Amino acid sequence: MAVVVADEGNLTPDVAGARPASPANVFMDMARSPNGKRFLLMAGVAAVISIMIGIVLWSQKPDYRVLFSNFSDRDGGAIVASLQAANIPYKFAEGGTAILVPADRVHEVRLKLAAEGLPKGGNVGFELMENQKLGISQFLEQVNFQRALEGELARSIQSISAVQAARVHLAIPKASVFVRDQQKPTASVLLNLHPGRILDQQQVSAIVHLVASSVPELSPKNVTIVDQAGNLLSENNKPAGTNTMDPSQLKYVQELQNNIVRRIESIITPIVGQNNVRAEATADVDFSTSEQAAEIYKPNQMPNSATVRSQQTSESSNGGSSASGVPGSLTNQPAPSATAPLTAPQLNPDGTPMTPAQQAAAQAAQAQGGQAAPGTPGAAAAAANAQTPATPTQRDVTTNYEVDKTVRYVQQPMGGLKRLSVAVVVNYKRVTGKDGKSSLQPLSDAEKAQITDLVREAMGYNKDRGDTLNVVNSPFATAHEEPLPPLWKRPEMIDMAIQAAKYVLLGIVLLILYRKVLRPMLNKLNPEPLSLTDETAGEGAEKVQEIEQDLGPMGVQQHTYQQNLEAAKQLARQDPKVVANIVKAWVGND
Repeated sequence: MAVVVADEGNLTPDVAGARPASPANVFMDMARSPNGKRFLLMAGVAAVISIMIGIVLWSQKPDYRVLFSNFSDRDGGAIVASLQAANIPYKFAEGGTAILVPADRVHEVRLKLAAEGLPKGGNVGFELMENQKLGISQFLEQVNFQRALEGELARSIQSISAVQAARVHLAIPKASVFVRDQQKPTASVLLNLHPGRILDQQQVSAIVHLVASSVPELSPKNVTIVDQAGNLLSENNKPAGTNTMDPSQLKYVQELQNNIVRRIESIITPIVGQNNVRAEATADVDFSTSEQAAEIYKPNQMPNSATVRSQQTSESSNGGSSASGVPGSLTNQPAPSATAPLTAPQLNPDGTPMTPAQQAAAQAAQAQGGQAAPGTPGAAAAAANAQTPATPTQRDVTTNYEVDKTVRYVQQPMGGLKRLSVAVVVNYKRVTGKDGKSSLQPLSDAEKAQITDLVREAMGYNKDRGDTLNVVNSPFATAHEEPLPPLWKRPEMIDMAIQAAKYVLLGIVLLILYRKVLRPMLNKLNPEPLSLTDETAGEGAEKVQEIEQDLGPMGVQQHTYQQNLEAAKQLARQDPKVVANIVKAWVGND
C-alpha cells in the first residue's frame, strides 16, 4: 500500500500546529472526531423529530369557544382564578370581554363554575343581607334591603330570553302614621335587550306585574319600563279613550285573518291538491265600544188586560129638609117615636097589595122618569113618590192603571267584525291524456261554483254585513329555482378545503423533513455494511496507485504526507465506496 495515514501525534505539529482552545475550535475538533460527528448527528435527529412533533401538535390545536362574555370585572377575576386552580387552558377575546376555553370542555367548565356560584352577575341579591355588620343603623338596613330587592328583581327579569341585562330602581317612601301623608312606591326598569330581539306588549305587561307583585303596595300603574334605546315600553301614561291602535288589536286582526285563510285552504286543498290554492283575507274589525240605555213606554193595546194600580171612589149627597107641621114650639122638638112601619106596602089602585114583579115594574118606570098610567099597578105609588122632592147626589171614581215600560241597557263589546273580504286563487287542474302526457286545464263552471260555495261556508259569508268573495281560476307560474352556487363557492366546501389543505401541507412538510434531513442523518449514524471482495480491493489499490502517480512525477518515494492526504481525499470524493472497502481490508489484514 502506498497510502500512509499519520497518527494524531504527527498531524498536530506537521499540519495545523498549535491552535488556541476557543469554543469554535473545540466545536470544529469535535465535529472532525468520529464521536463528535455521531453526537452532532444524534442531536440533529432529535431536533428534527422535535420539529415534526411540534408541527403535528400545532395542526391539532384545540378549537376554543366562548365560556362567558359581558361579565363584570369581579366575576371575571373569580372565573380566571377558578380556571387556573383547575388547570384548564383559557384565553381572552373581544378585548377581554369574553373568556374562551377548549370547545370540548365548555359545558363541563360551565357546570363546575355554576357549582361555585359563578358568575354571580353585576346585581347583588339577598346574599348582601348575610354580611351585616354588628351595630348597623336602621337606615343602612333599609338601604341594603332595597338594594337586595332590586338585585333579585333584576335577576328575575334577566331570566327572560330576550333580556340581556336589567336594572331596577325602587322608590319606596318612608312609612307615615298619617293617612293623608302616605305615598305609594314607584319603580323604574331599564332593559338591555339582545341584538335583534324585541318584547311584545304581553311580555312587557308580565314584567310590570312581576315588579308590582314583588313590592308591597306597588301599583302596576306606577311601574315604568324603558329599553336601552330610551323607548318607553310600558303604556301607563297612555290617556284613557285614546283612539290609537294597540299592538294586541293588530295581533288579533292578523290572527283572525290567518285563521280564515287556514280554514279556506284546508277545505279546498283536498279537492285541488297541495300547493294549488292560495287565499287571502281582509277583516274590518270594529274596536270601538258602545253602551246604550233606553226606557220605552208603550200604550195599552187591550183595556181589559190592563193592570189596575189603584182605584179611588168618592160619593156625596147634599139634600135639604122642608118645613112641616104646626108652627110653634112643637116644631123645634124632636119627632115622637114611630108607631107604624116606616114603609107602607105598595097598593094597587084597587087597594090590593102589589106583587114583587109589580113593584119592580113600578120602580123601573120611576127610574125612567115616567109615571105609571092611572089604573095600572104602581100608579098610586108613583104619584106618591112624585110628590117627594129628589135629593142631589155626587159620585167620583178615580182608577190608575199600570203603564207599559221597557228599560234596556246594551253594551256592545269591542272586536266586532264589520266586513270581511276574501280572495281565492285556484290553479288549473292537471289532466293526463291518453298518450300519458299531463296538461293543465281550467276548472269547469260546476267545479268553480262548488269551490265558491265551500269558501263561503268556511269564511262565514254574510251578505247583509257587506262581505265580498272573489274566486279566480288561473294557472300558477312555475317557480324558478335559483341555480346552486359552484362547489368551490359553498361555505362548507371552503371550510373542508381549508382543513384538507392544512393536513396536506403538514404531510408535505413532514415528508420533506424526513427524506431530506432525518433519513440522511440516520443513514450516517447506521451505515449499511459493505461486502469486501478481492476485485473491489484490487480496484481501489489500482486507483490509489494511479492517483499517487499523478500527484508527483518523481515517483512514490518523493511523495510527502500532505500529498498522500490529498490523494486520499480526492479518492474519497470520487468513489467513497472504494475507500471504505480499502479501510475494511486494512482492518481485516491486521
